[in-house]
Amino acid sequence: MTKTLLSALAGETLPTPPIWMMRQAGRYLPEYRATRGEAGDFLSLCYNPDLAAEVTLQPIRRFGFDAAILFADILLVPQALGADLWFVTGEGPRLSTITTKAEFEALKPADAIHNTLSPVYETVHILSRELPAETTLIGFAGAPWTVATYMIAGRGTPDQGPAHRLKDENPDVFDRLIDRITEATIDYLSMQVDAGAEVVKLFDSWAGSLKGADFDRYALEPAKKIIAALKARHPDLPIIAFPREAGERYIGFGKATGADCVALDNSVDADWAAANVQVDGCVQGNLAPSHMVTGGQALVDETRRIVEAFRGGPHIFNLGHGITPDANPDNVQLMIDTVRGA
Repeated sequence: MTKTLLSALAGETLPTPPIWMMRQAGRYLPEYRATRGEAGDFLSLCYNPDLAAEVTLQPIRRFGFDAAILFADILLVPQALGADLWFVTGEGPRLSTITTKAEFEALKPADAIHNTLSPVYETVHILSRELPAETTLIGFAGAPWTVATYMIAGRGTPDQGPAHRLKDENPDVFDRLIDRITEATIDYLSMQVDAGAEVVKLFDSWAGSLKGADFDRYALEPAKKIIAALKARHPDLPIIAFPREAGERYIGFGKATGADCVALDNSVDADWAAANVQVDGCVQGNLAPSHMVTGGQALVDETRRIVEAFRGGPHIFNLGHGITPDANPDNVQLMIDTVRGA
């Protein structure tokens, strides 16, 4: 059976774009909230292969997306490297910080992550058996810059200021941290592929705060290194890169890094992206997640506009960022029906 997502990633222009949704397994679904309650807390859910597989499968059962994305979190890699990680209800993740040479040197080597992350690989094994034959399984990791911003600040920050300061004031520690995360990410994603992931995605959620040469050095170059290493190990592996809020720097990013598809956030116009980014290959995106809350004719109109804008080349329909907890599942169904022409 031909999987439409793999066809788009191979460069095919399809009459109807395949569709999936970032954070499609999540708090907007009542069945997810029930399973998370069974797990006890978020990290326990991530590390319980049966329950993590269950929440990955829930949106596939409900909506019939063309792809399932592994349920995990980008901060499992820092935890596997030795950082303390916990989640504060209503506020998000907290980590022990890495800001000095001593703190960096206390981290584990990149090849020591697998014992901690073995439950994630087992989740992938389960999903590769249980997903419908037509559904593509996507693995993922956070890109080094984005992961480093959390490891340095100990939490999410509005402007990634602590990471920018360390980059400027202690470049040796910063560069070594980026290299360690890069090495670990290559091994982590490779193990996901060995376990059954058919595609992997690299999330650089905070790439937009890198400017000029910093963008090249800390967003583009690590992505290029990770993609080259993965393709050396897995030559047929399709890879999606998401340098969120890259703006003009989306242009040429796929070619420069070797990514098979560039995911677009909703701050860029679809017509602009078709003319400047899709000319190089597959693009993914880029409906604003707010439409999943507000719904109505505006959702239908914008969905149709995006599909039409990207009709001339390979396209995977998705949101421009993750779906939010206040989204209405009925609006997700309306989006899917609109894309598929129902």
